[in-house]
This record gives sequence, structure tokens and C-alpha cells, in this order.
Amino acid sequence: MKLFVDLQEQGYDIVIERGALNNLDSYLDLNRKALIVTDSGVPEEYSKKVLELCKDGYIVTIPQGEKSKSFDTYKMLLEYMVEKSFTRTDCVVAVGGGVVGDLSGFVASSYMRGVDFYNIPTTLLSQLDSSIGGKVAIDLLGVKNIVGAFYQPKKVIIDSNTLKTLDKRQISAGLAEGIKMSATFDKELFEFIENSQSFDDDIDIIIEKSLRIKKYVVENDPKEKGLRRVLNFGHTIGHAIESDEQLGNLLHGECVALGMLPLSSLDVRERLKRVLEKYNLPTKIDTSSKRLMSYIMRDKKAKGEMITVIYVEKLGTFEMKDIKITEIKDYIDGGIL
Repeated sequence: MKLFVDLQEQGYDIVIERGALNNLDSYLDLNRKALIVTDSGVPEEYSKKVLELCKDGYIVTIPQGEKSKSFDTYKMLLEYMVEKSFTRTDCVVAVGGGVVGDLSGFVASSYMRGVDFYNIPTTLLSQLDSSIGGKVAIDLLGVKNIVGAFYQPKKVIIDSNTLKTLDKRQISAGLAEGIKMSATFDKELFEFIENSQSFDDDIDIIIEKSLRIKKYVVENDPKEKGLRRVLNFGHTIGHAIESDEQLGNLLHGECVALGMLPLSSLDVRERLKRVLEKYNLPTKIDTSSKRLMSYIMRDKKAKGEMITVIYVEKLGTFEMKDIKITEIKDYIDGGIL
């Protein structure tokens, strides 16, 4: 199946197909120099399949984890492209999760003011969310995605067979993004996830329906000036949880799951809790709202003392609320502590 993201500056296909990694030559133009970026947690066979099809390919494997979304790694990749004499007609291919995609996209956006970027997400989290939309970035001083750009991929390849190598925790963390999008846009999808009896049988439907939501949002608000802010449901508080190193190694999707609960009505919160618990996602956290507020105060979406949060009163709907940043503390206290 193909979905087309229709954007004025550059439209592109999302290919959703089991086994697509075995047919990449049908979808990607690799008859040129290609930088293939992957990480140490991604099976080597995925990047090697890309390499086999390249006229002149190079694989660079970065350490797994958020710490690789740094200036040091970004600089290393750019220097590598200079050393290998990459030109404007060459490309960057991301093979991995959100960290690899965000970092590689930012490298592609800035090398020679922009070279082609292909995204092959191999985690459920990146397949459902970060693989499309063009938000590419690195972290700085503990603040997620604070340095970046909007840079659309040339094509996105989603092969759900890559999920077979993920552990159940990673799958659940990725599913949090599907739950997020369904809670704000599609009650029927929420209920489909809520009532699913077989993840393996239903995952392709969940990916497709989630991407249709993301596609609609991106097409109508490519630079996050309005509607696209809805995709931040769960992220304002979730990013604060993720930034707090004292909270251990919570995954991004687990943090988003926690971040949705305080900004939902009591009825929605109860249903969210049941769905999150069904997929072994956290619903409580051992910290203080004061600690989380120290990170939220630096949120890049803040405007002075105000911030726009996404609130869900009824499933499948959303409200954009402009509140004082300090008011978020009350939501946290009542939601996840």
C-alpha cells in the first residue's frame, strides 16, 4: 500500500508493505553515493540490504540511544560525508528508530543545504509517528529536539516485518503513539486498539490508520503553526519525564503514555489507563511535579509565561488550551503522581 503525503514544497510516498526491505530497488534511487545511518540496536541485515543496492554506499553505525542525537554525532556524520566527497546529488538513508531518523534527517537537511533523505523506520514508534512530517533535530543541554529543521523525506518505507526483532516493551512503547493519535482524532481506532485480541494480526491496520491521521495533520499544517500541535498530546509532560535522568531508562513512548493522562478528562483517563495497562505501559511515576516543572519551563513550545497544551475531554476530540506554564503542575499532581 502507498499513501501520498501531499505537500506544496515536496510530496512523497509512504510505502507500507510487509517484506518491503526485500524490494527497495523498486522504491528508492540508490544509483548514487549513499550514507546509510543505523544504530547498534538495529539488526545489521537491514542496513546491509540497503548497501547491496547502492552504487556507492557507506554504513555508519552510531551507539543506540537518545545520547546519539548530539552535536558530536551530527558533526561526525557531516565530516564523514565531506571526507567521502558526497555531493548535492547524493543521499542519506536512515535505517532505525526515531533517533536515527531525526539525526539523519537533520544531517541531510544541512549538508550542502540539503540532499535527498530516505527514511526506513524499523521500530513501531518511528513507523507510527516520527517517520513522516519532516521534523528533524538533535538535542542540546538535555533539551530534546531543541536544534533542528523541517525537512521532508523523499520517501518512507515501512516494513512491519522489522518489528519481529523488537522486544515487547519496545512494541508497547511504540503503540503509545497510535493510542495518542486515536485518542485525539479517531475514536474507532482507539476502540480497535482497546479491543484487539491479536497484535500481530492487527498491527498493519493500526500503522495505516495512524499514518492516515499523521498525514492529514502534516498536509494541513506542515510547519506546526496550528493543527499539528495536536500531535504533541502527551509530549509536554512526557518530554519532561524523559529529560529527567533520575527517572531511569523510560522509553519515549512510555513517557508519552504518562504525559497523556494528566491532560485528559476523568472518563477518558480511566479508559486510557485500562488501555495502557493492557499493553504494559506505565500509568504512575515516582517523582515530584516540582522536578518535572523545571524541564517544562524550558519547553520550546512555550511563549513567555504561556504554553499551549492539548486536552482530551472526549475520545476522538481535542482542545487546544492556552494556560500559564505554572498551571501544568496542578494537572501533573492530579494525573500521574
